Amino acid sequence: MPIRQSDLLNSSVNRSFAGQSRPRVGQLTAFLSHSHQDALLALGLQEMLKKAGWDVYIDWQDTTMPATPDGETAFNIKVAIVRADWFLFLATQNSMASRWCPWEIGFADGKKAHDRIAIIPTADNQGNFYGNEYLNLYSSIDVAQHASGLALFDTRGNGTWVHNL
Repeated sequence: MPIRQSDLLNSSVNRSFAGQSRPRVGQLTAFLSHSHQDALLALGLQEMLKKAGWDVYIDWQDTTMPATPDGETAFNIKVAIVRADWFLFLATQNSMASRWCPWEIGFADGKKAHDRIAIIPTADNQGNFYGNEYLNLYSSIDVAQHASGLALFDTRGNGTWVHNL
């Protein structure tokens, strides 16, 4: 079941404002591929995953990134993708139309273990669903039915609570 974008927005509004910190030893890390037009959705997902014990990298929170995207930006993104334990793709109308997001998932596909790439499908308020283009290729992180919390589902539909990964 896709994550409702309204739930991500609510999580963004209710997020803790603790500053960026370095990941703790043993803490899972993830690179979040998303459209910058979906900044609030990205913050909401970051907060949800933070509550599950993850540290999520968002490029525009990185003070070492150039102000205007260029070759250095691409290099820094490559390094961040390789360094993270997971690659996550926040599927929205904006990310599907982005020039950067498909490039990022293509790069991750060549560098990360297949089971370390996950799609986060979303549904907007009009009932439009995003992420189905990739769901048969990669695992997905969704809201678990009949429970509250995020779960990782492999391509066969087997689920594991995100906080147990």
